[in-house]
Amino acid sequence: MVTKVTKPKDLVGNMMIAQSGGPTVVINQSLVGAVLEAKTQKNIKKIYGALHGIQGILDEDFVELQKETKRNLEAVALTPSSGLGSVRKKPTPADCANIFQVLQKYGVRYFFYIGGNDTAETTHIINEEARKQQYEFRCFHIPKTIDNDLRQNDHTPGFGSSAKFVASAFMGDNLDNRALEGVKINVVMGRDAGFLTAAAALGRRYPDDGPHLIYLPERPFSLPRFVRDVKAVYRKYGRCLVAVSEGICDNKGVPIISKVTKEVDSHGNAQLSGTGALGDILANEIKAKTKIKRVRADTFGYLQRSFPGVFSETDAREARASATLAVRCSIEEFANGSIAIKRKPGKKYAVYYARVPLKSVAKETRHMPARYIHKSGNNVTQAFIDYAAPLAGELPPIGRLKGV
Repeated sequence: MVTKVTKPKDLVGNMMIAQSGGPTVVINQSLVGAVLEAKTQKNIKKIYGALHGIQGILDEDFVELQKETKRNLEAVALTPSSGLGSVRKKPTPADCANIFQVLQKYGVRYFFYIGGNDTAETTHIINEEARKQQYEFRCFHIPKTIDNDLRQNDHTPGFGSSAKFVASAFMGDNLDNRALEGVKINVVMGRDAGFLTAAAALGRRYPDDGPHLIYLPERPFSLPRFVRDVKAVYRKYGRCLVAVSEGICDNKGVPIISKVTKEVDSHGNAQLSGTGALGDILANEIKAKTKIKRVRADTFGYLQRSFPGVFSETDAREARASATLAVRCSIEEFANGSIAIKRKPGKKYAVYYARVPLKSVAKETRHMPARYIHKSGNNVTQAFIDYAAPLAGELPPIGRLKGV
């Protein structure tokens, strides 16, 4: 005997979409992909864009995106940073109650939030509140983060383009360091995961190219060992280029930068970006403990997130596809969740997309697998290069004079 399964009635209502967390080069591809798909769905009527994430919902600060022309939307898709503005805000129980008053007031039945793991946590909180209030609602998280640390995902929209920026920047800095020899330290974003810092290795073209040393949050960082590593590279090449994640910690898990700052964000995370303090700590250590005269440090900071003209075509394509699928799933599967990018097995790069539970992506982060980190703890393996190269895409050509 076959039991007949009936789907819930079609849910007709308005849609709300917002962006949260750090902007990226391709986050607007996700925004536009969701909006264009929603325009084709008869169950979705008005499409509200909340300005500055859930703060915009609380403030009832919206734009009606169904009024935007396809031409303008496509122009926005090619523009870096968050077209709707962003926010870092963890909703309180009172916020959730107010959010649902606003959603009901505007007839919203479909909610999409684009962002990283903190955004996924917020989406999960909102979805759970909908369940408690028995509010018929479709709630989806659309992935985004340059840190590439979302669980369930092989990689995350935003990472590929930022990886391309980091690799390109290190290619240029390597040439600079080769011309004017010395020690150069570059601090790259990465709180808990070292994927973006590791991407600096993608730009190596010659055996003596930097970065010569790469330090990641996944391995304990020791200042005395750091000095020894730099001295060894300097003896070999007469120079040393270093890539270091902003989130490096000592063997007790305490961030090195916490020696000089205690600031935290709304989710309780230590504030690591927006300061050159870590670079100064490391540069001063080399100056104090070695005889190397030329020592410099830069912090890439926010430049690596929304740099115009440096984007990965793979990244842009997958950012849009993730959002398109989120809207389709909300209509066709009568579900909630997050869209994850999975890599197909085999040597040729290919992916597929899957709907996963919100709670499986929310809050917690993933780290770089051990197989991507060199046993020395200060470099990456070929396995990482093979993993990341198709995500960043083609890099600028580099030439060298013979005999130089």
